[in-house]
Amino acid sequence: MSEDRAIEILKSAILLEKRGKAFYGKVASQAGTKAVADFFHLMAEEEEKHIRLLAEQFKSYLKVGRFQAAAVPGVEEFRTVAEVLHPEMRRRIAAAEFEAAAVAAAMGFEKAAIELYAKRSAEAVDPDEKALYDWLARWETGHLEFLARLDREITETIWHDNRFWPF
Repeated sequence: MSEDRAIEILKSAILLEKRGKAFYGKVASQAGTKAVADFFHLMAEEEEKHIRLLAEQFKSYLKVGRFQAAAVPGVEEFRTVAEVLHPEMRRRIAAAEFEAAAVAAAMGFEKAAIELYAKRSAEAVDPDEKALYDWLARWETGHLEFLARLDREITETIWHDNRFWPF
């Protein structure tokens, strides 16, 4: 891999994470309840952690021409969104059209991140770079799976509340 390609991917990854953080922060600031705002703040915080991790790798790559070894944190170091999303909050998100739409939009951010990270992990020759992007792809896949479950629950709640079932 050329140095320019590594830098290009790191810049793209940092930008993607910053966009996700900004999106989640904006949704949190406009959420109708504190509990829902807390959920989206947590999502923004997780994106911030990814930004810091990628920025550290970027600095290392510029300084020594390679990725930092063992820079990938364990999953236990991050709280997961599932910890804060209890059934009552799911109902509140389902009841609020803005937050429900934000969940669907968030899925698009997560899909883009997974695509970038999985592709880079598959292409990487440097084992530390491969480990970084593999970890990020798995982390974002967890976000996407969680958001997809939440989206299905919201859809089913709306169908139930409106007595609409397609079968």
